[in-house]
Amino acid sequence: MLPLLTSSQIREVDAYTIAHEPVASIYLMERVSAAFVNKFIDQYPDKAKSIAVYCGTGNNGGDGLVIARMLYRFSYQNISVKIARFSEKSSDDFIENFKRIRHTGIEILEIKPGDVLPGENADIIIDALLGTGLNKPLQGDFERLVKYLNSLSKTIVSVDVPTGFFCEGEIPENITAIQSNLTITFQQPKINFLLPESAPFIGCFEVVDIGLDKGFINALNSPYLLTEETDIHQLIRPRKPFSHKGTYGHALIIAGQPETMGAALLCSSACAHTGAGLTTACIPESGLTALNSSMPEIMAILRGDSSTISWDKFTVVAIGPGLGTNKDALELLKAALGNFKKSMVIDADVLNLISENPELLKSIPKDSILTPHMKEFDRLFGEHTSWWARLETMRIKAKEYQINIVLKNQYTITGTPDGILYFNPTGNPAMASGGMGDVLTGVITALLAQKYSPEEACILGTYLHGKSGDDLALPDKLTMVLAGQVAKHMPVVMAKYKA
Repeated sequence: MLPLLTSSQIREVDAYTIAHEPVASIYLMERVSAAFVNKFIDQYPDKAKSIAVYCGTGNNGGDGLVIARMLYRFSYQNISVKIARFSEKSSDDFIENFKRIRHTGIEILEIKPGDVLPGENADIIIDALLGTGLNKPLQGDFERLVKYLNSLSKTIVSVDVPTGFFCEGEIPENITAIQSNLTITFQQPKINFLLPESAPFIGCFEVVDIGLDKGFINALNSPYLLTEETDIHQLIRPRKPFSHKGTYGHALIIAGQPETMGAALLCSSACAHTGAGLTTACIPESGLTALNSSMPEIMAILRGDSSTISWDKFTVVAIGPGLGTNKDALELLKAALGNFKKSMVIDADVLNLISENPELLKSIPKDSILTPHMKEFDRLFGEHTSWWARLETMRIKAKEYQINIVLKNQYTITGTPDGILYFNPTGNPAMASGGMGDVLTGVITALLAQKYSPEEACILGTYLHGKSGDDLALPDKLTMVLAGQVAKHMPVVMAKYKA
């Protein structure tokens, strides 16, 4: 897992690395800038492009000066530097690098408070005005300059973080920040990069390793973690010789109404394809033909008197996709909560039933998994004005009810009872289609059936689900991937990670 750090923690790691590597801060700045330049050259190899580097007078600006000097040395000859001297303060490393760049022949222009902003004809703007230390919205000359740069419709590449963007915490409404096409960020993504509010400011981001002390980073015990591919290799378990269907559990999927049988079929299909030993779907009688014709591997319990369900024979129960929110659905939910005491996976319509009957939250079995999207989450736990606020609520509610919450998003976030938030890096916009959440529910359910812990099931399920969509969409640059395709591709995806 890659720890995600707050701005203050990043400063701690910088200081620790400088003190214990040891390395002088001026040389660390050289290393940081070299990592940026290498990635920049990969992305923008045309050395005929004109580049303007906008620098503040702190360490982010110092990085910008080194970057300009290095690019010039790599034969990017059409480079200019614009220094925003909006403060009397300058960092020591900025001052030293300002001395160095003055001997290169690079054009340097200084912008003072209240100056008329210079015309800008460069093809690419490198934003090195302000870094991670920002804790309040831009004002005055910085706000004026950022608005001007955004208005130019140029390609903008930000150094570590777009100027004006908050790395963590709530992002104020109507904030002014650089709207970067690319942000080349150092060591690990900033937490807010993974939340939807980043979209106007970060077209995409690339992470470059700058050699900060990883042992110290891990020792900070950040509650924010980004799943890496190596984690999946470590978590996933191969099937062993002499195992049988009973080894891999029996999942019950309670889903579907006559008009929403697709949800039940998708969820059940994903469960079977992800490896549950047995999958039974509890469906209305009208859906039996559809189930038998599409997935004969799946058994059925016809919807009726819930007292006829032998709850004890199931390893895990998933409930909600396409179930509806009528009285019968509510009674079925109450029967499940009253009779099944192992982990459940709760999704879709049942989340809305619980939001209408909040007392049922206390009846959810310990270590169960809720899989809401944003609106379902807010119905359950109250309206939120920001994604950061949802992260805070998720940590509180997961601990209060001893459950796991999978909040679906571009970077789907899993909150666990011990207060850890796991961000999932896989998945893509082509997966924004109907039924994708039903498939995720089936995937997680299958992993629980196979005796993965709830935390493991969430981490693996979100990663593998997204990876299936990536495998299908990205090689051919598809604009749409259907949920059923993702479900059927799961065995191929899982085979990539087997020991």
